[in-house]
Amino acid sequence: MKTVLCYGDSNTYGYDPRTGFRYPSSVRWTCRLAALLGDDYHVVEEGCNGRTTIFDDPVEGWKNGLGYLKPCLNSHKPVDIVVMMLGSNDLKETFHASPQQIAEGAGVLVETIQTFAKEKQGFDPKIVLVCPPEIGEGIADSPFYGSFYENAIDRSRELPAHYRHIAERYSCIFVNAADHIRPSKEDSLHLDPQAHAKLAEVLAEAVIQIR
Repeated sequence: MKTVLCYGDSNTYGYDPRTGFRYPSSVRWTCRLAALLGDDYHVVEEGCNGRTTIFDDPVEGWKNGLGYLKPCLNSHKPVDIVVMMLGSNDLKETFHASPQQIAEGAGVLVETIQTFAKEKQGFDPKIVLVCPPEIGEGIADSPFYGSFYENAIDRSRELPAHYRHIAERYSCIFVNAADHIRPSKEDSLHLDPQAHAKLAEVLAEAVIQIR
């Protein structure tokens, strides 16, 4: 059985933009992925609301994705595949991060996965690097407006080219979520159930091709 670690933010956690709570397992893309992959795979959900790549949140610094990555990998080892989708929260105004800086942050995580996992389990996992979906046009009407401003829309659209470069540098499988899904109209950030279902299908195809 292969262990698939899904490491991400609120869209991996399964945040429901309509209620502010968590989608049930029947909706979350992580659980749908597990169902699509079947009994030969064990899918681990490791999503955290507000998680960044390498940036310390000024209020909740523990949401830095790098800080929890090594304990997470060690807890779930041996890990065969990591599906990582982070970067949306890096677009918050407080970080003033460029698309290139955000992608390089993702690259730090990728390199950490490869080096730390190899040290602890004897081999490095295959990595599916997922560039997160775009910030929606309606962000000005979102309850998260203030953390995100309109400039996050254009910066999110620039992320795929930089993420692709990181994927090539570290020999990751690259998936651009924006090619397949859009954020919900409720808050222009989080996914609706249809997007969760579609993302699960896309990522299942990516994982199955890994040998």
